[in-house]
Amino acid sequence: MTPSTIERARQRTRDMIANAGIVITEQESASIEVVDFGLDRLEQEGLQIVVYENNDRYCAKELVLFPGQTCCEHRHPRVGHDPGKTETFRVRQGTVWLYVEGAPTSPIRAKVPPLSAEHYTVFHEIELTPGRQYTIAPDTRHWFAAGERGAIVSEFSSTSRDEHDIFTDPRIRRVS
Repeated sequence: MTPSTIERARQRTRDMIANAGIVITEQESASIEVVDFGLDRLEQEGLQIVVYENNDRYCAKELVLFPGQTCCEHRHPRVGHDPGKTETFRVRQGTVWLYVEGAPTSPIRAKVPPLSAEHYTVFHEIELTPGRQYTIAPDTRHWFAAGERGAIVSEFSSTSRDEHDIFTDPRIRRVS
């Protein structure tokens, strides 16, 4: 991604957060993480993240998804004695379709990115709208996508170790 692409995504994220009535600090605003998973298809497969806190006990973030944007399938594995990240998603604005292991839903409502379709393998759909939440157990394959208006999701979790996440798509690089 070019610096201008990153800055445009950060500004869109700031605007979405402000329109939702969520206040972030200047430092948080300046450090919004724009993730394209190394695929260079941010609008289709990507995520914008505001980290409030990530320490050795817990983590709190806002996950911002642009309209139709998908966070690629992944899991949070065991790291040493830690069983892996447990995370709770609570939708603040918009609609999110979360897909986890379990009986497949048919048809699903999210659009699987066509250039990566073979790397999406779990299709048990959970619809999350404002005020609804779902907790994902450690080492559970999952992915999620925003509806047509985008979405903001508050994530509350155990310690986040993004560098250890395992993505189904071997092309993915979890880098900013």
